[in-house]
Amino acid sequence: MKVVTFGEIMLRLSPPDHKRIFQTDSFDVTYGGAEANVAAFLAQMGLDAYFVTKLPNNPLGDAAAGHLRKFGVKTDYIARGGNRIGIYFLEIGASQRPSKVVYDRAHSAISEAKREDFDWEKILDGARWFHFSGITPPLGKELPLILEDALKVANEKGVTVSCDLNYRARLWTKEEAQKVMIPFMEYVDVLIANEEDIEKVLGISVEGLDLKTGKLNREAYAKIAEEVTRKYNFKTVGITLRESISATVNYWSVMVFENGQPHFSNRYEIHIVDRVGAGDSFAGALIYGSLMGFDSQKKAEFAAAASCLKHTIPGDFVVLSIEEIEKLASGATSGRVER
Repeated sequence: MKVVTFGEIMLRLSPPDHKRIFQTDSFDVTYGGAEANVAAFLAQMGLDAYFVTKLPNNPLGDAAAGHLRKFGVKTDYIARGGNRIGIYFLEIGASQRPSKVVYDRAHSAISEAKREDFDWEKILDGARWFHFSGITPPLGKELPLILEDALKVANEKGVTVSCDLNYRARLWTKEEAQKVMIPFMEYVDVLIANEEDIEKVLGISVEGLDLKTGKLNREAYAKIAEEVTRKYNFKTVGITLRESISATVNYWSVMVFENGQPHFSNRYEIHIVDRVGAGDSFAGALIYGSLMGFDSQKKAEFAAAASCLKHTIPGDFVVLSIEEIEKLASGATSGRVER
């Protein structure tokens, strides 16, 4: 089953042992990025997951492509060219000190990509699903046009399209995001977001949502999902529900809205190892559940369990099996040693 994701993969550098950047004299190295993380998840679930991007034709580009292949992701459609790969530095927080990200991604290969770099007729031939996020369009001048080309071909071929809104204030203003992203919504079947994404990118807010403290109001979440579904005719809306106690301890659950009804997952208390990529694991699990024909409640439980487990795994990519996810989703939450 062929699934295609499109976006940027970056080199990630993190100080070891929860050090701050100022303190460290070495960095742990890995690779990641929103759509790449989704592709890695789906590959591990046994799907033919293709990640599409542009990478420099140098050892760093080779290493990023190799990292993808290590996790089973197919790299057949990656364009090569440009001078550099994007980099991000991650200070992993602890207790009341939050994690911090510093980006060094200007003039990366994907940001300078051209429309002619991607043959979407070929890339999407035989695909069942296409996934993108709101991180990608603001990265480069032609990327909104490249995405528009992809979405039009996906629509012509009957490919299901998902979008994770993923609003990033460091990349563009909400006005810029709305100008680009709202026209894309006519092509989207499955929307993935949190409450802030929906407010900033789609301009829709609902009373009763507390963006500052993250206190949950289930009725308000159901109402906002119903509102965006009515406006854009989405088949599915998936929303992550994070309650932050500290940088180390969160409560985590999700909502899947389908057929006019909200479906809430179990709520997990998480002691975080690495939260980067958790939302992408939710997106990947929701895509997988949809392709496998899960009912709405099973989709919610599977996606919540997958993204809960990602918080315990260092790096952007997950290392999980279907069996591990299903075991947690079924209620095995004790974390007892398996012998």
